[in-house]
Amino acid sequence: MNFTSSIFSTETMIVPGGTETILRGGRDLFPLLPEALHGVRRIGVIGWGPQGRAQAKNLRDSLAGTEISVTVGLRQGSASVEDARSHGFTEENGTLGDWLAVAADSDLVILLIADAALAEHHREIFDVLKPGATIGLSHGFLLGHLRASGSDFPVGHPVIAVCPKGMGDSVRRLYEQGATINGAGINASIAVHADPDGHATDRALAWSVGLGSPYTFATTLADEYRSDIVGERGILLGAVHGLVEALYRQFLINGADPVTAYRRSTESVTGPIARTISESGLPAVRAGLSEVDQDLFDRAYAAGYGPAREIIAEIYDEVADGTELRSVILADGRLATRPMSKIGGSPMWSHSDAAHALRDSEPAPVDPVTAGLFVATMIAQVDEFAERGHAWSEIVNESIIEAVDSLLPYMHARDVAFMVDNCSRTARLGTRRWGPRFQAAYEQLALPGLDRPADPALIKGFLDNPVHEALAVAAKLRPSVDISVS
Repeated sequence: MNFTSSIFSTETMIVPGGTETILRGGRDLFPLLPEALHGVRRIGVIGWGPQGRAQAKNLRDSLAGTEISVTVGLRQGSASVEDARSHGFTEENGTLGDWLAVAADSDLVILLIADAALAEHHREIFDVLKPGATIGLSHGFLLGHLRASGSDFPVGHPVIAVCPKGMGDSVRRLYEQGATINGAGINASIAVHADPDGHATDRALAWSVGLGSPYTFATTLADEYRSDIVGERGILLGAVHGLVEALYRQFLINGADPVTAYRRSTESVTGPIARTISESGLPAVRAGLSEVDQDLFDRAYAAGYGPAREIIAEIYDEVADGTELRSVILADGRLATRPMSKIGGSPMWSHSDAAHALRDSEPAPVDPVTAGLFVATMIAQVDEFAERGHAWSEIVNESIIEAVDSLLPYMHARDVAFMVDNCSRTARLGTRRWGPRFQAAYEQLALPGLDRPADPALIKGFLDNPVHEALAVAAKLRPSVDISVS
């Protein structure tokens, strides 16, 4: 997608079939933020989850020395108040207050409370907004809910989104690393849903730059929530959980000891496979294998692509028609009295410490079957998004870059199970619903197909896939720093 800015110098990126406009970020752009925000003097961040905490702190730091303040708004009695105070947002200095009071006094109101809570309480927030205040989102979930309920955003208010392609901890941690490496951060998409005053695009770009995004691209709010919610149920988390559970069991059945089975499944995905894709692209995973292992990779890829594509298409349909969104809202009341159980009790996770202890002396290799199934699932999501009309920047960020540069490094440090049990409620619900579907598909359809020769057309389709060109272009914008997860 293309956009223009009256403040920032944009670039044209050549992608398969056309061009896209992008903005390259960096701290050298921070002096432009007050002008780009066009009249915004107070930013209200509503919520203090991982994204709220990270975005409030990043924007405060980026706008230091200007006349623009960043204030956090929380509900009375919120358990997050003390943590916000510990990070310097306090009632005494005017940067912490009641959520509705902060919303009423802010020129840009960034809504970062949980999806189900936002669906329930958005009208209360809309009712107190000052005339012309900009509504900011980091997820299109609310748009999906409004459409499903026959409602809309209030007239006369700019509606924009800045959606970091990584979890809140990544957004903050890489921003801090950017203090010494200009441009270090998490890529973000922007969406302009309503622009009554003509300045919405510049405000969205300023917000993205202020978060430290090294690479900002454009999407629509509808495309964002579809790709984001599908992605977290697919290759970003749900499919990864299903894959490693299926492979761990398969390797045990084939005679591996538990630690070896763990290393060949989980460690292989979160370690060498993720690093190879991040540094050299998807074909490099296959190219780095021996001839015998390439054949295993091809068999796994060919056996896994079809089943994975079917599930991702099903997820996409249920997100697009509102079914998946309604399930999140329905769960909110149920989980108020009956919290979700954790999946970290699965037997395989008891072997993580022993597997981690071998990292320095005996790094986990790329397992060809694991690699084939993982890459097949990633390409299946890429192809589904492309068929549904998503822009290439969105496709490579939501299906590849976010996975290998943000989420998988955290899973490598803390385990896939830890990630599932500690992510957002929306992502956690989706992973628990769709992860077992992927696991069953791998166990029942893909793994039994390893005995069959690979379909040459599927392998050619992988090697010739236009996503490699799009990813190579996007990779040139990647800062020369890996996220620190220590």
